[in-house]
Amino acid sequence: MDRREALFEYLLRLGDNALVLGHRLSEWVGHAPALEEEMATANVALDLIGQARNWLAYAGKVEGKGRDEDALAYHRDVLDFHNALLLELPNGHYGDTIARQLFFDAFHYHQLEALSRSADEHIAQVAAKSLKEVGYHLRRSGEWTVRLGDGTDESRERIQGSVDELWEYTGELFTMDEVDRVLLEAGIGADLDTVFEQWDSHVSAVLEQATLTRPERGWMQSGGKQGRHSEHLGYLLAEMQFLPRAYPDARW
Repeated sequence: MDRREALFEYLLRLGDNALVLGHRLSEWVGHAPALEEEMATANVALDLIGQARNWLAYAGKVEGKGRDEDALAYHRDVLDFHNALLLELPNGHYGDTIARQLFFDAFHYHQLEALSRSADEHIAQVAAKSLKEVGYHLRRSGEWTVRLGDGTDESRERIQGSVDELWEYTGELFTMDEVDRVLLEAGIGADLDTVFEQWDSHVSAVLEQATLTRPERGWMQSGGKQGRHSEHLGYLLAEMQFLPRAYPDARW
């Protein structure tokens, strides 16, 4: 794999993570447990979709085949997406969504922090800009985890169940493959071993403050980064891509 191929796929991973999670969070509009949370969740979704647009627009330029962010977002099939499996899972109850956010936000923040020092100037600029938004996302998901974990017996039981159930999806975030290694050696990509150490420290501290039990690291789900997905992504894309496929001239 040459550097251009690796960079294109790396940018797809960044863009797809933001796009898929942004769509999932948008599903809470009209269904969140409180009006304030509906607005906050929608704002996080909009932040992520904006980031997805930046990453996918750059991916299209790197690819050099005339595909823009619209084409990459709305005219690729399931096997061509490279998002982490954690992000395509259904929202579940609000505790499930908060646990997913904590796990991803902590990863996302430290990944962007590393990418803000990338040798690729465009990646560094987008990462630095996105880092400010994701810092808010991380504070919010951490505060909600503590609120639910240190709240009532029922809220603690439910958020602990969410943490336990989603834990096996976190390992994929830090698995290095050829794409990661090629760009790390070039000074472009993030060192996921370092990101994991930062993530583990942050998540462990939040779970301790929330009086929740941190699961042991064991077998982990994988495959999303390489295009192997659950059935959930197919249903998500069918909904997300309907309008632009039915009306090809539509733009976001």
